[in-house]
Amino acid sequence: MVGMLKDIVAESGFRLAFTEVECSLPAHQAIPVKAYEIYQTVDPALVSEMFSWMKDNETDLYKTAIASLAADRKLRPIFVQKKTFPDQVAWLQKTLKLRTSDSIGEHLLQVWFMKGQQELLISFCDGMGIEHDGEGSVDGELPKSLDAAKLKTTIDSLLEKKDPKLVTLYLTVFNLQTATGWESLTKALESDERLKLA
Repeated sequence: MVGMLKDIVAESGFRLAFTEVECSLPAHQAIPVKAYEIYQTVDPALVSEMFSWMKDNETDLYKTAIASLAADRKLRPIFVQKKTFPDQVAWLQKTLKLRTSDSIGEHLLQVWFMKGQQELLISFCDGMGIEHDGEGSVDGELPKSLDAAKLKTTIDSLLEKKDPKLVTLYLTVFNLQTATGWESLTKALESDERLKLA
């Protein structure tokens, strides 16, 4: 099922900057370390915004997400499709909170940020001096470390322009892209009172 989501992204000619890795941060970390944990914590309004954008801009992806998640729950997609849009979103969010939906949930967040929140990605990459393709997709390897001072300046700048919950969600998803996250970013997510998912 995740393969179908990847195929849709690949067919659009859009290269994901994110990588598939297992993230295993120590249990004491206060920040979510898996996509399904993000959905358990994040403000439902952000999830609704993500699915509204997908329904309007990435219809095939939206339909595939419903079909994939319904199949994982051993349901026919029509069970979800016949619901009103708010009820579909409520069902999707509830399902994405499950551990079994982790991969699909992470891909949906990645696509939304890569295609629906490019300005945020570009601002982050520019602020951190990370080379990208002009649309926020990282060119080459992700950095091995993130300079703490530069990160603080970049976060300050992002928070002046964007909803703090959206910024926090992006930084949390970005931090999932290495096996242990970036130490400076993990510390910022844990200690900066402005960075809250809900």
